[in-house]
Parts: sequence; structure tokens; C-alpha cells
Amino acid sequence: MRIAVPSKGRLREPSIQLLHDAGLGPETPGDRALAFPCRNAPVEALLVRADDVPEYVQDGVVDCGITGLDIVRERGADVTELLQLGFGACTLEAAVPTESTAQSLEDIAGVRVATSFPRLAREFLPGPIDLVDVHGSVELAPRLGLADAIVDLVSSGSTLRTNGLRSIALLLQSEAVLIGPAEPTPEALHLAGVFRSVVDARGARYLMLNAPEDSLEAICALVPGSRAPSVLPLAEPGMVAVHSVIPATDVWSLLPALEAAGASSILLVPVERMLA
Repeated sequence: MRIAVPSKGRLREPSIQLLHDAGLGPETPGDRALAFPCRNAPVEALLVRADDVPEYVQDGVVDCGITGLDIVRERGADVTELLQLGFGACTLEAAVPTESTAQSLEDIAGVRVATSFPRLAREFLPGPIDLVDVHGSVELAPRLGLADAIVDLVSSGSTLRTNGLRSIALLLQSEAVLIGPAEPTPEALHLAGVFRSVVDARGARYLMLNAPEDSLEAICALVPGSRAPSVLPLAEPGMVAVHSVIPATDVWSLLPALEAAGASSILLVPVERMLA
């Protein structure tokens, strides 16, 4: 099977790393490579522009592809979003110059809006709108007098602030997604399942700890795993070991709570794969 992978930009390396973590064994491509095979699976990756991935998938050139959700929605291609991949997070936002009096989308109705996402701008902005199609450096458009507002991707917001802009509305939350044709092939669905096991594991940690038996109820109440934790007797009388898979986002607040409840010898390790 063939999978389209972004050839450059912020999605390229995380996409190739996903192939590695999924155990496909991709042959590391050179800077000028257009395709590369995978050693451990009958998969060939094609390196293409992220903007072109939806069309490649729609037209059957590849079985599936990785690109940004914003690109998928902007292109309007007849594809299926198989899986959100957990990297490349950003937002599509409407922004105006800092000195502007606009506070909401309704306040920019009828003004000139610069964007490289005309389809999404028309979908989210109240009409009528006067779109200025700009590719690259969209943030400069108000300063150059080309537009009164912009619709563009935002990661941290620092670029907006540097160019004297402020956001007035979040239009779309985006991240990297795996897409397939309108009717995905069995191979594409299988690959989506393999990727899902990696994505789920990245957001989890395996927790192991020791605790007195009389603290077990309080500790089990704290552990937020999807199922009841495993409890194993230890050689020391009155002591047990507790094992569970927990969300990585809970670690910061969970560890001190577990210690306060009587847990000791707490160990957290990454999870390589996780199948529900």
C-alpha cells in the first residue's frame, strides 16, 4: 500500500517518526527523496506537498495520507478522516490590528480579509466579505494596507503579536490527521488501527507502586485508568503492588496525591503500544 507523507514543513518529521514508532521500519529518506519503502511492512511512503495530500488520496494515487485537518477542510476533497494523530496542533483564527475596535466576527462583516484559506473563511465568517487571497506572510497584509483583518493559522500567537495583531475568534482547531478515500481500503483501516495504538500509547504512562493493604481503597480511588488497577501481593506481609495505565496529563497532580495516600516505590514508564 502507499501512504502520502508531507515532504517538508512542521508535519514531515513527526509523520516519519510515527512510521518508526508504529514498527513499519521506514528507510530514512534523503533530502531529495520522493519516496521510500518500509522494511517491516508492505508499505511505500510518497513525499508530497501537504497541500496536495487530499487530492492524492481522493484520486486513488495513494491509499491514505497524512496532512493537517485545516488543509483537508480547505480543499474539500472527498476523503475520510480516519484518525487524529496528536501532533501539529494549531488553530485557524480571525485577527485584526491591535488598534482596531473589532471585538467579534460580526464586527468585521463586510471588511477586506486576507487569507490563504478562502473556503474556510467563507464558511466561518459572516457575509458579505471581501476576500484577499494571500499566500505566505498573511500577517503583513493589514500593515501593507491590503486588508483590514486576516484569517490564518496560529500556533503560539507570537507571530500575531510581533506583527501588531490580536485574535478575535477561533474558527477551527487543527492537527495532523490520517485520511483515506471516501471508502477506505482494508489496508488503510488496518494502518489506522496500528497508528491508533501508537497515538493512544503516547498519551499514557504505565504506573507501578507499592502500598499498604489498608491504603488500597484510597489509592484505587485516585488512579484514573480505564479499568480497575491490577493488585498483586508482595512478599512483605500487608503490602501490595498496584499497576495501572494512566493518562500522561494526570501525572503532575496524581503523584503527590498517591504519596499522601501511602504509596511508595512509585515508577512511571512510557507505553509503546496500547490496544483497547
